[in-house]
Amino acid sequence: MALLLGIRRPLSFAAQRLHQRCFSTSLPNFKEEQKMSCMETGGSSSFIHPSAVVHPDAILVGPSANLGNGCQLYPGSHVCGHTKIGDDCTLMMGAVVGDDLPGSTVIGNNNLIGHHAVVGIKCQDLKYKPGNECFLEIGDNNEIREYVSIHRSSHPDEKTIIGANNLIMGSCHIAHDCKMGNYNIFANNTLLAGHVNVENYTHTAGATVIHQFCHIGSFSFIGGGSVVSQDVPKYTMVSGERAELRGLNLEGLRRRGFSVGEIKSLRTAYRKIFMPSEGSCHSIEDRLTELEKDDELGQVAAVCLMVESIRDSFAEDRRGICKFRSRVGS
Repeated sequence: MALLLGIRRPLSFAAQRLHQRCFSTSLPNFKEEQKMSCMETGGSSSFIHPSAVVHPDAILVGPSANLGNGCQLYPGSHVCGHTKIGDDCTLMMGAVVGDDLPGSTVIGNNNLIGHHAVVGIKCQDLKYKPGNECFLEIGDNNEIREYVSIHRSSHPDEKTIIGANNLIMGSCHIAHDCKMGNYNIFANNTLLAGHVNVENYTHTAGATVIHQFCHIGSFSFIGGGSVVSQDVPKYTMVSGERAELRGLNLEGLRRRGFSVGEIKSLRTAYRKIFMPSEGSCHSIEDRLTELEKDDELGQVAAVCLMVESIRDSFAEDRRGICKFRSRVGS
């Protein structure tokens, strides 16, 4: 039997608007009009099953929650703690958003939180000190599918951040203090450890594991089953049990509208950096410098961004780039 603990305070106007939207159910003993009836505060609900034990003042939304207009909460979903949800968001059955912790969870507009997803709860980091504030911010138009877990930050000075227009497929995990940009696609069971930085338009295949503090550059692709323990430069493709560079993400670049000329320049630059001519003894730093000084390639914005992405990965506080095999290629 279900037991819901009541919260003895009235809902905010936004929460009342939410509860006045329909919470559909499939219980067989209800009339059709009762199935689509709406929960009203201060009165009895007409769609609670007779076998349920429910406090007369029970509500689905915590007293500190702030819900936008047009939201839909399906049965078994919960909004807890200091949580703000924007307009037109949907929480599917069993979804949990927020936690009764100091700090907050803030979600933008038009987001889908899938079945049994858990978003904005305490991190799994022993460095977190009970009582510290922790934060999660999510932008607009994200699809966060079933059984995804996204955790708040581990430190009051940090935030876990998810941008906009991302697709996070089933059973993915995004740990504390991760920073994720826009238009990314994470296939099922992609797992991000803490402090991972993901830029924009990246794509992971299924069962990808990314080590803490790694940076994943824009327009990159990570092959299925890969274990990424170092940075993935912009525009590149990696795969492997210990992921190695496999070339440029050519198909991804074409799909995202890169011109033939830009792709040709990137391919030439990639060869100069990672596939130097035989007998070349220059270091990778020397090869990057040569590219920057090249009269043609040094003027191509995409090439400059790739060089910058690689060079940044060799900073003292970074993990370096995924391994590559220096060899002559076509």
